[in-house]
Amino acid sequence: MKRAVTAAAAAAAAVFAASTAPAVEIDAIAAQVDSYSILKSDVAAEIQYSGGDAGDYERARNALIERRLVIKAAAEAKLTMQEWVVENRIREIIKNAFEGDRNRLLQALSARRTTYAEWTQRIKDDMVVSAMRWQVVDKAAFASPEEMRAEFEAYPDKYAEAMKTTVSVILLKPEDSALRAAVEEDLKTQSFADVARLRSADSHAAEGGVWKDIDVSEVFRPEVEAAIRALKPGETSSWVELDGWSFLVRKDAEKAARRRTFAEAYEDVEANVKAARAERLYREWIERLKASSYIKIY
Repeated sequence: MKRAVTAAAAAAAAVFAASTAPAVEIDAIAAQVDSYSILKSDVAAEIQYSGGDAGDYERARNALIERRLVIKAAAEAKLTMQEWVVENRIREIIKNAFEGDRNRLLQALSARRTTYAEWTQRIKDDMVVSAMRWQVVDKAAFASPEEMRAEFEAYPDKYAEAMKTTVSVILLKPEDSALRAAVEEDLKTQSFADVARLRSADSHAAEGGVWKDIDVSEVFRPEVEAAIRALKPGETSSWVELDGWSFLVRKDAEKAARRRTFAEAYEDVEANVKAARAERLYREWIERLKASSYIKIY
């Protein structure tokens, strides 16, 4: 049986994913799309590429089947990707992922026993799939005023504005835990912001430790969140220790949760309605492609 080249999937996964691919048979066929064979090693590479685990085998296999169907449709539609466009995309990847050093990319590919040609084919295929999806699906996905209004009224909590809290944080590294007393002494004569700039290892230390208008549940671990929730504006917590790190938190301000108006939530509502329509269009498209292809899953 003819084995089409799919090693580019493994190449991209090996270079850009840090996770370890699940152990699978590397010489067994996972699925067939017309005369094109998808190996279990390709599925393992797809899992790695997408940051999944062994439990994602079926999802990854199905994603590769759909990918092959779209690439076939692109060939039938005579959609091609010019080499200079691909090369520009490769330059962008090298700039962002390898600090502009092509040799670092080549070294990474060599370490994974992947050729540059295989990797660039994966990039080219990605671009073809994206272009086809735009032509068939995304360009046709729109949000009508009626659908948007229905979405907003059906899911009011979805478009509510969460409680926003502004807090200031002083964070001590495990090796600096002995400095707690010094921090407390400093706070008697200096502002919280000045002490944070001087002592804190927090990422916002340069801004005086201020985290403005945040959802604390999205930023801090539950232990710190609980300490913040217990405070009134203006109050400072006692030290909270997590894995040796010491947190001192002051609640500066708090805005209650509220329902947004339709106008305020307009962009979010539009994006969600468009996304839902795009997903329906995509699934319908894939079903049409499947109907005109031979697919076998092993």
